[in-house]
Amino acid sequence: MNKKIIIKTWSAAVLILFASCDKFLSVDPQEYLSDEATIVDEGSARSAVRGIYDELRSNNYYGQEFHWLSLLSADNTVYVGSQIVRQQLTNHTVRADFAGIESAWNAIYSTINRANNVIDKVPDLPITADFTQATKDGFIGEAYFVRALAYFDLARTWGGVQLVLEPTTSPNDLPNVERSTLQGTYAQVLEDLNNAEALLPETTNRIRATKKTVWALKARYHLYQKEWDEAIDYATRIIDDTDNYELVRPYSAFYAGNASGTKESVFELYYDINNTNNQRYQWQPSTRGGVAWIKPSNPVNNEPGNIVELLIDPNIGGDRSALVELQTINNAPNWFGLLYYRDNSTDPAFIIRTAELYLIRAEALAERDASGDKDASLADLNAVRARANVPLLGITDVATKTDLLLAIENENRVEFALENHRWYDLVRTGRAQSVLNIASTNRLLLPIPYSQIQVDPNLKQNPGLD
Repeated sequence: MNKKIIIKTWSAAVLILFASCDKFLSVDPQEYLSDEATIVDEGSARSAVRGIYDELRSNNYYGQEFHWLSLLSADNTVYVGSQIVRQQLTNHTVRADFAGIESAWNAIYSTINRANNVIDKVPDLPITADFTQATKDGFIGEAYFVRALAYFDLARTWGGVQLVLEPTTSPNDLPNVERSTLQGTYAQVLEDLNNAEALLPETTNRIRATKKTVWALKARYHLYQKEWDEAIDYATRIIDDTDNYELVRPYSAFYAGNASGTKESVFELYYDINNTNNQRYQWQPSTRGGVAWIKPSNPVNNEPGNIVELLIDPNIGGDRSALVELQTINNAPNWFGLLYYRDNSTDPAFIIRTAELYLIRAEALAERDASGDKDASLADLNAVRARANVPLLGITDVATKTDLLLAIENENRVEFALENHRWYDLVRTGRAQSVLNIASTNRLLLPIPYSQIQVDPNLKQNPGLD
């Protein structure tokens, strides 16, 4: 079958710069070529794997668009820009013709398509003295991991989706197949994670997938599936690896001062001057070369949510107040987010942090509710609070299981105030409707893009959405 995928390739002069992971990812894409012209040996296989990460960090995936879908659906941020249509997310009235969901959907499937090409082509490449079986396994394992993450993101955002496991003609040319169930989509995520785990080395790498990266995503996956024992197990594997992972201090140490790849980070996306992160431009004011269309919900404009009030409270936000700053712009006070701030737009995108593993384990222990679990859960919760320099909670502060789970929910909210956790946390725990005042359960999923429904009669829309 003549299967092709559009992937980025690089000049031969750049291909020699693969000695480090930063160099692996910090290359300048030049042109698009057919997969058949590129995945033929070790060098072209590296290019193809690099292309997977390139799409993952693209402007329409974690570089901005996908990140915004969940960020603006919750109550920690507000959109104040000129594209008023984006307020559909905050109002939970998103229509199927909203361009943002089409862009994110296409970028995720493009990422899957790139992964499919590596999974399909690399196993058949000849082994040489330089291109060992271990190297091949690593490339394939990375592709499986990223595909698992992509399907996980599709499932938690849109529900069950089309499972496309073979390369297609182009990233946006999906075959006419029916949607899988949500259960079936999550089953594919787990299968891909298992495959990745079997192939990847047990090394530490914060910008490329390893076995440890798989364990971290498995912890999140099992939390979503309410499989408490498994969530505890995989979270513990990362937490106990204290030589490589920790809650760095102070809170801002994992991102401030141009920090990257700290022990706080389990998996982050790397950007450089040739591949920039668009987020800074959207968060920073004009005085810093941005437009500040995204802002933390704050008391200045009496906005719903008001995350700023929580962050600047020394008993709640503590050191996490570093995430926001009050400035006077045009003689008016305004709050701005500081997670993305670098003048050269090379801010990392944080996908999995060590703090998440602590809070995953805390929640799973609280839900399991066996003997001793409450104390252990509170200890994990307090580890995150201690790093943020806020008062620790005592057992009397969380007298019931409900109290403890709410405390964990609240901690997640401020710990990941400007990251895309809040919406998904509220949806998976069944709290989104009451907390965000959403009338219909149909609005807990986004609509399938109208353009996709038009070209594929087998792709059915989510109930009650158009």
